[in-house]
Amino acid sequence: MLKNYLTIALRNLRKHKGFTFINVFGLAVGLACCLLITLYIVDELSFDRYNTKADRIYRINTDIVFGGNDMRFAVSPDPLGPTLKKDYPQVENYVRFHDRGTWLVKRSGQPHNLREDKIVFADSTLFDVFTLPFIAGDPKRALAEPNTVVISESAARRHFANRNPIGQTLVFNDTQVYKVTGVMQDMPENSHFRTDFFVTMLNDNYQWGQWLSNNHHTYILLKPGIDPNAFEKNFTDVVENYIGPQALAIMGVNMKQFRESGNKYRMWMVPLTDIHLKSRQTIELAPNGDIQYIYIFGAVAIFILLIACINFMNLATARSANRAKEVGVRKVLGSERQQLISQFMVESILMAVFAMGLALGLVTLALPLFNTIAAKNLSVQRLLAPNYLAVILLLPVVVGMLAGSYPAFFLSSFRPLLVLKGGAFKLINRRSAQVSLRSGLVVFQFAMSVILIIGTMVVYRQINYIQTTKLGFNRDQVLTIHEVYSLGNQAEAFKNEILRLPGIVGGTLSGYLPVPSDRNDSPMFPEGEFDQKKAVSMQQWTVDHDYVQTLGMQVVQGRDFSRDFGYDSSGIILNETAVKIFGFKDPIGKRVMQMFDATGKNFKTYTIIGVVKNFHFESLRRNIGALGLFLNKNTSAASFRLSTQNMSALIPQIETKWKQMAPGQPFNYSFLEDKFDAIYRAEQRIGTIALTFAIIAILVACLGLFGLAAFMAEQRTKEIGVRKVLGASVPSLVTMLSWDFLKLVFIAIVIATPIAWWAMNQWLQDFAYRIDVPWWVYIMAGVVAIFIAFVTISFQSIRAALMNPVKSLRTE
Repeated sequence: MLKNYLTIALRNLRKHKGFTFINVFGLAVGLACCLLITLYIVDELSFDRYNTKADRIYRINTDIVFGGNDMRFAVSPDPLGPTLKKDYPQVENYVRFHDRGTWLVKRSGQPHNLREDKIVFADSTLFDVFTLPFIAGDPKRALAEPNTVVISESAARRHFANRNPIGQTLVFNDTQVYKVTGVMQDMPENSHFRTDFFVTMLNDNYQWGQWLSNNHHTYILLKPGIDPNAFEKNFTDVVENYIGPQALAIMGVNMKQFRESGNKYRMWMVPLTDIHLKSRQTIELAPNGDIQYIYIFGAVAIFILLIACINFMNLATARSANRAKEVGVRKVLGSERQQLISQFMVESILMAVFAMGLALGLVTLALPLFNTIAAKNLSVQRLLAPNYLAVILLLPVVVGMLAGSYPAFFLSSFRPLLVLKGGAFKLINRRSAQVSLRSGLVVFQFAMSVILIIGTMVVYRQINYIQTTKLGFNRDQVLTIHEVYSLGNQAEAFKNEILRLPGIVGGTLSGYLPVPSDRNDSPMFPEGEFDQKKAVSMQQWTVDHDYVQTLGMQVVQGRDFSRDFGYDSSGIILNETAVKIFGFKDPIGKRVMQMFDATGKNFKTYTIIGVVKNFHFESLRRNIGALGLFLNKNTSAASFRLSTQNMSALIPQIETKWKQMAPGQPFNYSFLEDKFDAIYRAEQRIGTIALTFAIIAILVACLGLFGLAAFMAEQRTKEIGVRKVLGASVPSLVTMLSWDFLKLVFIAIVIATPIAWWAMNQWLQDFAYRIDVPWWVYIMAGVVAIFIAFVTISFQSIRAALMNPVKSLRTE
């Protein structure tokens, strides 16, 4: 019986090639989009799950409200890990990370350094908490002694080629020598942080025991069976017993008084597997994803697949009258309804199987481009994994049954006597429920399409706003050269050499640039008022005399740092936010104190010499915080403003100067504008992906509309013939036929607009600086949907209107 069903199904599919192609192609596109998005979602959800103890690992976050600043840190005080292990038996182990950023690294005896992007200091307990398999060395002892480092397999190839790294030494920043005691496998890409170098925490040059400083990423491993929610309540005692005494010793207030002043100090745990998608703390080890986009893309995948299934229903129903006599003949010859349903379901599943094969081909072709857009490294081979393979085998059956169920039950219900007398169209016309369902499905298709169009337009307008808004400084044509400290005492001379080159109009030495980075806030107080209520938590940057001018910032009160004033080393320039929080009406000449260490006894006093206009140095998701600029030597980076457009000629000249003054040191540079754009690269990727799937959804929806237009035109063939005989013009007929479809699109727009308005306003809440979505965005999205629908409909409408009325009147 199954063989008979397949033979008849293949025969029918070959007979109606155009219908088969449209149906298979529509389903294939829907399935391909679903597979691509599923690959993306599964990869995002897999982060950190490679750790065998992932379900028991938690990171300690710290939320602080103090000095006019709301700080949400992914870091915590350095004594926290050891203290939790000592005081609470529920903690099996802990590990701390201290991210020290980019260093220059070379093998001992080699003249040339390599730039390594992330050097992380870690406790020797690292490999007991995290699953990082070793290729060589003993993970239990690898970081237990001073001057030791564990490197990745990739780092071993870079620095040691075919040599055995164990026991060899590496030189960091030309000064610090570390022995390689372990080589681990490269950290998986689906990790919330990645590094090639773990240096023993015993060599971290840090003032230990500071409960009021937050600089370490602390992870704890709970013992099996421990309730994390119950354990988290212990942090209240930790704050009272350890944070409180230091706060009392330094500021003279206990934690109760601290909170009564409107301040807050809270520690809490985030599961390791939630960090990548659900953590929005600052000072993360690496940029995170966003769970909202998982929900959005998951919904898009389902919608596109449903739209493709709806197309199948509409197209199959549109062809129903052509197969009515076949149903009648089969029933007269003794076929039962169940057999007819099975026949049509086999045809549907067979087309879904063909569609899945085509979808896999489309995924293979599209995956490289998708990886580029999404910044992923997904592979088609992952689809061959047992769990994916099961989905690939079952999905065509499920989709075929879902898409073919309605046409199968609809076609098999025809009465043989009526259809054999040519009454199929009358039967169809009487079934208003089916007509309403098909219309509702088209409304659903275009409502989803309009939501995607509006969403895409809003995302791109927000990104454009971010890229074009005035930031308070000039980020254009600012070239930054990194690791200038490798020049030693020649850093200032290098800066002066570059300033002599044609096309260079300004330069500054500073490690602080107005782009988000892992910088902590520290409190400052008005002179003589060491009171927590008067504290201002602020960024504190060390810069040189040329910093403000080079970056195009605006001094609105007082003056900039000047070489004509020898006492500027004790001066400070505040931004407008800091002045506002301090409450200074006339800030110039006022003096503020900086706490010099954690004892609460050593202070340094600065005189306010100027106020700089607020500029954005964090993401536009956050309001501008308080900032102070200090005059001091900092040779982390050199930034130069360029006036020339001929970058290709100027950069080699700068590199030549570098190599002359820093032989053996890598020349690394970036543009400030690129760093700024990188902050919002995730949104740019999301916008591009959303635009791509919006276009696909609209195209797939148009196939469904095309099917419904064919169905309606086929139903009204005789009516069209009569109207033409009575003198109706082609434009009037096209208008008549088109209106039935366009009113469905209008209904879809009415439904979709408030949903899109709510969804995009929710998304924009993440930005402190955001656009107001203008009314014309919704109008334009509607116009685009109507235009696309009309173009799709007009093909069938014009074709039906141009039909010879003699042939039309012979159809029934």
